[in-house]
Amino acid sequence: MLRAAAGQLSQVIRGSFGVSRLAAIGAVRNSSHSTETDAEFDARYEAYFNRNEIDGWEARKAMNDLLGMDLVPEPKIVIAGLKACRRLNDYALAIRWLEGIKDSCGPHVDTIWPYMVQEIRPTLTELGIETPEELGYNQPELALKSVYEL
Repeated sequence: MLRAAAGQLSQVIRGSFGVSRLAAIGAVRNSSHSTETDAEFDARYEAYFNRNEIDGWEARKAMNDLLGMDLVPEPKIVIAGLKACRRLNDYALAIRWLEGIKDSCGPHVDTIWPYMVQEIRPTLTELGIETPEELGYNQPELALKSVYEL
């Protein structure tokens, strides 16, 4: 009962001062909006991956954030991420990063992924990293033939 009375009292006070909850929320959301160009975005993530003191958690966090966005990272960001994996001595993370990038290509994987591999091939060779296809990860190891193929 006390909670209900306090809630009604707060609504009366807000109404008397002219404070609208929705207007306050909109003002906060609009004030935190930043305008960052694509070049600034790329430079920010490239610099983040190029830090010498980056640890495994930070690398995974940045990679997860990038893969969670509705975009395919630029090849220079992918190269910086692969070099960070090499500094961390984490080959598995590099392979998962490549798998995630291929997955983020979506329905355009036939056009975007070959371009990406072409652009990052020198770095892959330099670091000794193979693509998921070269490792055979694109084919399941113990998959059975479909009943329609028998």
